[in-house]
Amino acid sequence: MKIKILRMVSQERIGFATISILFRVFDYGRGRLLSNLLGWTRSYLGQGSKILGTKAISVGENAYVNRYAWIEAVFHFGGSSYQPTIKIGRGFSAADRLHISSINRIEIGENCLFGSGVYISDHNHGAYKGLIQSVPSEPPIKRALVSFGPVEIGSNVWLGDNVVIIGPVKIGDGVVVGANSVITKDIPCNVIVVGIPQRLLKRFNDVTGLWESENLTA
Repeated sequence: MKIKILRMVSQERIGFATISILFRVFDYGRGRLLSNLLGWTRSYLGQGSKILGTKAISVGENAYVNRYAWIEAVFHFGGSSYQPTIKIGRGFSAADRLHISSINRIEIGENCLFGSGVYISDHNHGAYKGLIQSVPSEPPIKRALVSFGPVEIGSNVWLGDNVVIIGPVKIGDGVVVGANSVITKDIPCNVIVVGIPQRLLKRFNDVTGLWESENLTA
């Protein structure tokens, strides 16, 4: 916070810098207060954010969740009841418009970085595989929420802007996911994946200390 204020003073006109600093200080205090009320230790929650089902949501210390986040543990929908869990490790950082929704279980490790517009869910509106499936004549909003398994994301994972993750999925530690990718399959540790559908682009070589190209499908 102090560094941002000093940069603003050195780069901007005095009047603009003064008003901007006042707004930033107010927003910072509000964001810290809200996160403390949620039990998020030494963390920040940006303006316009919506956090629902808070008894099933735990966030580690030093988390930073920017504006307009929507994090929801869904206990009831359309006459059905669920037992959701959302667990986020310490050192988490997310840009604007993070959306996480769970009726099952979503776990995110420590020190992860998420870009803008990231969407993570362990369920769908309706079932589209298996013996009993939803039918097109039923309005999507009335279709039951269906989960086929949890979402597990390791530590030190970086998700680019607009990444979509739909469970069941397990993502290993140290993974980088390129912007606009859609993840529906497991990803091993220490790789870079991109695309729709996802494909493995590079893997980290512990011997050379370099990210090396791959021609495999993730």
